[in-house]
Amino acid sequence: MDSSIDSADPTAPAQAGPPSEAVAAILGGAVEQARQAIVEFSGDTVGEYLGVSFEDETAATHRFLAKMPGYQGWQWAVVVACPGADHATVSEVVLVPGPTALLAPAWVPWEERVKPGDLSPGDLLAPVKDDPRLAPGYTATGDPAIDDIAYEVGFGRRQVPSAFGRDETAQRWHDGDYGPEAPMARGTKRVCRDCGFMVPLSGALGAMFGVCCNEMSADAHVVDFEYGCGAHSDTPPAPGTGSPIYDPYDDGVFEVVEVEVAAVVETPVAAESVEALEPADAESVETVGPVEAPEPVETAETPEPVDPA
Repeated sequence: MDSSIDSADPTAPAQAGPPSEAVAAILGGAVEQARQAIVEFSGDTVGEYLGVSFEDETAATHRFLAKMPGYQGWQWAVVVACPGADHATVSEVVLVPGPTALLAPAWVPWEERVKPGDLSPGDLLAPVKDDPRLAPGYTATGDPAIDDIAYEVGFGRRQVPSAFGRDETAQRWHDGDYGPEAPMARGTKRVCRDCGFMVPLSGALGAMFGVCCNEMSADAHVVDFEYGCGAHSDTPPAPGTGSPIYDPYDDGVFEVVEVEVAAVVETPVAAESVEALEPADAESVETVGPVEAPEPVETAETPEPVDPA
C-alpha cells in the first residue's frame, strides 16, 4: 500500500452532496406545499416565487417574495425535507432578508452613539469610566504663590488631561480645519506662528497651538502654529487700492439757496416770415429741360512770321 496516500480523518464531518434525481424531483416539486405553509403561518403575504436551492441530500429551501408592509425586499424561506420517503415535509418557515432588503443600521453601543456636535444646551454628557484622556489631579495647598503656578500644570483640579489625551487632542487639531493642511492654510505663505493676532496656549499644547483673536479670520478658534490665512498681521496693503485723496468738502458750512427757474416765453413769429419759409407752389415751378452744350467755335489760324529782307 502506498504510504504517501493519507487516510481520511474519521473525526471530520461528512460532506453533504447533492440529492439524487428522485429526491431532487420530490423536493423541487413541493412549491405549492411550501406556499400553503406560508399562508397557514402568515396569511396572504406570499408574493412571487423566487426559486429553490438544495441544502443537502434530503433538504431544500423554497423562496418567495414577502408582501408585508415595512419588509421591502424580504423573502419567505420554506425548508422542506425528504428523508427516505416518497413525499416532502415542511421543516420550517422563516422570514429572511433578501439582497435588496431594507435593514436597520448596525447596532452601536451607547457610549459610541454620541458624536461631536450632538451636545445641546441642557444636555449632560459624563466621560466614560477610566477615560484614557484624563489623569487624576491634586488639591490646592492654600498658598497663592504655589497654587498660581500649580494651576498652570493642573494642580487644584480633580482630573487633568493625560499624556494620551493631549496627544490625541494635538493630532485632532493638527488634522482639523485649522491645521497646516487646511485649504485656507495652503493658500498663503504666512503662518500663525508669527502673527500678532495669535495668543499661544499655556501648558504642553502651547508649543504647537494658540487661539486666534482676529474677528476677520479664525476668531476664537484654536489654530496650529503652521496654519495661516490672508488676514495675517504682517500682510501688506495691496498697491493701488482705496480712494484718491481730495480736499475735504463740508456742505454744512455753505448756505443753500433755492433758485426759481424762470418761465420760458415763446416769441410770436411774423406771418410774412412764415410764408417765406413755406415751400413754393408746385404748379408755379417751371420745369427746365436739359441744356444742350454749345457747339465748338473755330479759331482763326495764326499767320506765320515774315522773314525781313
